[in-house]
Amino acid sequence: MVQRTTIAPQGPTFSRFVMGYWRLMDWNMSPQERVSFIEQHLELGITTVDHADIYGGYQCEAAFGDALKLAPHLREQMEIVTKCGIATTARAENALGHYITDRDHIVKSAEQSLVNLATDRLDLLLIHRPDPLMDADEVAEAFQHLHQSGKVCHFGVSNFTPAQFTLLQSRLPFTLATNQVEISPVHQPLLLDGTLDQLQQLRIRPMAWSCLGGGRLFNDDAFQPLRNELAVVAEELNAETIEQVVYAWVLRLPSQPLPIIGSGKIERVRAAVGSASLNMSRQQWFRIRKAALGYDVP
Repeated sequence: MVQRTTIAPQGPTFSRFVMGYWRLMDWNMSPQERVSFIEQHLELGITTVDHADIYGGYQCEAAFGDALKLAPHLREQMEIVTKCGIATTARAENALGHYITDRDHIVKSAEQSLVNLATDRLDLLLIHRPDPLMDADEVAEAFQHLHQSGKVCHFGVSNFTPAQFTLLQSRLPFTLATNQVEISPVHQPLLLDGTLDQLQQLRIRPMAWSCLGGGRLFNDDAFQPLRNELAVVAEELNAETIEQVVYAWVLRLPSQPLPIIGSGKIERVRAAVGSASLNMSRQQWFRIRKAALGYDVP
C-alpha cells in the first residue's frame, strides 16, 4: 500500500505516488473502464490524481469526470490536482499558444474544471507554466477568491524557477503547496539550479513529472548507456524493471518528490509503486547520473 505524506507545512496530504491523467484520451477507455482503472489505483493507495485543463485538447478532465459521475462515491477517496494558465490552439479562439494568468482567467478556468471533473472542490490548483506577463498580485487575488469561496483548498505552481516561486509566495497569506517540475535521469538541470534546494529549505515536496523522460528513456539511442546501467542496477537491487529503478532514483532525492505515474496500464502502475521498497545506494544513484549525462562529477 502506497504511503501518504503531507507535502507542505500547511498541507495537503497526498499519496506518495500520483496518478497522472495527461494521456487519458490515448488510453481508449470507456467511462466504465476508467472507473475500473481508478478503483484499481485507489486500491494500491494512489489516491492523488493529476490533471490540467489543456490535457487531451481540453478533453481529459471531462472524460475523468464522466467516470466520477458513474461512481460518485470515489470522489471522497481521492485528491484532485489540476492546472491552468496555458491557452492552446486546440480552441479556435486561440490564434497561437500562449500563457494566461489574469485573475479572471484563473477563476474561470478553475470553475470550469469543477464542472469538467464533476466535483465541488479542487484539492490543489497549480499555475501550469511561468508567464512573462504574470502579475503576481492578480494571481494572488484569484487564489484568495477561489479559496474563500471554498472552490479550491490549496494552491501551487508548476515549472517555476525559485525566483518566480518566491515572487508569487510573497503575495500570499498561505503557503504554496508544491512546485510540479520535470525530474528524470534524462532531465537533470533542476538538481543543481536551486529549484529542489528551495523546496527542501521550505519543507515543500515537489511533484515530479516525466520521470521516464516522456518515452525518451526507452526510444532514444543516445540513452542506451543509461539503459544498460539501469539494467545492471536493477539486477543489483533485485528490481522487476528498469522503470522501477528510475522511480527509485527520483525517490532518493532529499526533497522527497512525489513521482507522477503516466501509464494507463495497471501492471506498470503496480511496478512503479514497487520502487518504494528499493534501497538505492549513493554510488548506484551517481552511476545512473553519470550514465545519463555521459560524464562523471567534476
